[in-house]
Amino acid sequence: MGGQGALRHVSKSERLSVECAGGDWCPITATATLIGKKWHPVIIHRLLENGASGFNELQNEVDGISSKVLSESLDDLEANGLVDRTVVEEKPVRVSYSLTDSGESLERVVLALAEWGDEHLEPACDGVSV
Repeated sequence: MGGQGALRHVSKSERLSVECAGGDWCPITATATLIGKKWHPVIIHRLLENGASGFNELQNEVDGISSKVLSESLDDLEANGLVDRTVVEEKPVRVSYSLTDSGESLERVVLALAEWGDEHLEPACDGVSV
């Protein structure tokens, strides 16, 4: 992860459309809605680390995720403008997933989640560090 998530000005036309009830907490709840599902930050993290990846590559990188949940998560991230899906016209035809600029800009958020987890959580699973 090489600093792609640095803070930069985002033009009004680049902003993602989200529904929010208003208030100064709206950016927090809207962001949590976009990345708050269990596997979303992990998928974003893997794409930040590895760059564009195929479905099977991602499934291997996201230990414990089922094909169905990965597919649904990628569809959700794509619908929310955080992931691009590209059909690679090779034999055999395959699909590649990559982060959009908005997805890449989540690097600071995902790293902050990892840092907080490393500092405050004791994982209950064997041999896996947070």
